Amino acid sequence: MEHKDQWSSKIGFILASAGSAIGLGAIWKLPYVTGTSGGGAFILLFVLFSLLIGLPLLLSEFIIGRSTQKDAISAYKKIAPNTKWHYIGYLGVVTCFILLSFYSVIGGWVIQYVFYGLTGQIGRGDVNYETLFNSSVSDSLLAVGGQAIFLLITIFVVAKGVQSGIEKASKFMMPTLFVLFIILIFRSLTLDNAMEGVSFFLNPDFSKLNSESILFALGQSFFLLSVGVSVMVTYASYLKRNESIIQPAVSIVGMNLFISLFAGLAIFPAVFSLGYEPTAGPGLLFIVLPSVFEQMVFGNLFLLIFLILFLFATLTSAFSLLEIVVAVVTKGKNTRNRNAWIIGILVFLVGIPSALSYGIMADISIFGKSIFDAADYLVSNILLPTGAFLISIFVSYKMKKDVLKSELINKSKFSLLFEVWYYLLRYIIPLVIIIVFLDVINII
Repeated sequence: MEHKDQWSSKIGFILASAGSAIGLGAIWKLPYVTGTSGGGAFILLFVLFSLLIGLPLLLSEFIIGRSTQKDAISAYKKIAPNTKWHYIGYLGVVTCFILLSFYSVIGGWVIQYVFYGLTGQIGRGDVNYETLFNSSVSDSLLAVGGQAIFLLITIFVVAKGVQSGIEKASKFMMPTLFVLFIILIFRSLTLDNAMEGVSFFLNPDFSKLNSESILFALGQSFFLLSVGVSVMVTYASYLKRNESIIQPAVSIVGMNLFISLFAGLAIFPAVFSLGYEPTAGPGLLFIVLPSVFEQMVFGNLFLLIFLILFLFATLTSAFSLLEIVVAVVTKGKNTRNRNAWIIGILVFLVGIPSALSYGIMADISIFGKSIFDAADYLVSNILLPTGAFLISIFVSYKMKKDVLKSELINKSKFSLLFEVWYYLLRYIIPLVIIIVFLDVINII
């Protein structure tokens, strides 16, 4: 049985898929990981991984989803019945669940800052943003409350379905975010000493790279494109069978790389101009950007608009994470609304320790990391690469080559690239993931 839900248009599918990744991955996480992992050298690796590994994997998940019209677990069962390959789907569902549990914590931080913007507590020129951020994330009631509100919004949209909820929201949120980012970049680049930040962001210093930063670059390319967790299997299952998948995949990768570039050009010139450290960590975005807006005419208004749009971008990613779990549980039955609420509440409960890891549970550590950081590391650097490795093996070794060729070049002009894609997927991608993993194990 095919899904009742489908995207109403290709652009809706592209914007929703891009929105799945454009959010915390590009706007919050990439800048601070870049700052702690070698600047331009990290960015160069990230771009290469996105094009040579992320894009082929994205196409692979699209093929699995569109060809089967099934959720993340049923799709693997349909292609390889009576085997264990469907555990890739289970791995993706578990990964998305864990990811959303700590991702919603950051979404809660964004909601706090939207509230600060609405009530005039930021953008006044006399605010110490580092102190404000630290006090906000360490306040247990604010952290858990913000997380709860963020998940309530996510549940409400996902419960409404694909077209009425996810697609409609993404069509408005994503284009508006692009426009405001361009305004922000223009102002950031006109600050004093802005070019020092541009140089840090774009000029590679390979001496700063190590095995762990290479793994971070690989994990970030997976995180940014939402590959390795079968999210895109689920999203592509809502795509009509006769739709091309190459053009949407290239568009999604391009949009994500542009937003990543935008985020770096908005933040790092401001970091160096305003005297902050590029290695400031997860709070970099919440500390630096409000300071940038203070330098602008009508800065308070633009800051509030940006925070709202940042919340939108964060939500579009959360929609996809919750959707993969809901789709697996619902399986075409008329229980979406109930399942969305049950799963969302469970995510909230599991995420509470992450929300409290900067407050009353700050002294608890897992392998030397806070609960929040441990969950992030587990997802970005272990589960995502593992899922990507298994998907590349499944598609290139389990699915027939002639079927893959038919699926990939359906109504497209890219047939000459099929062999390149197949070679990368079958040989290069698994090898790269194994090498990086082994290298990191040696240093750990």
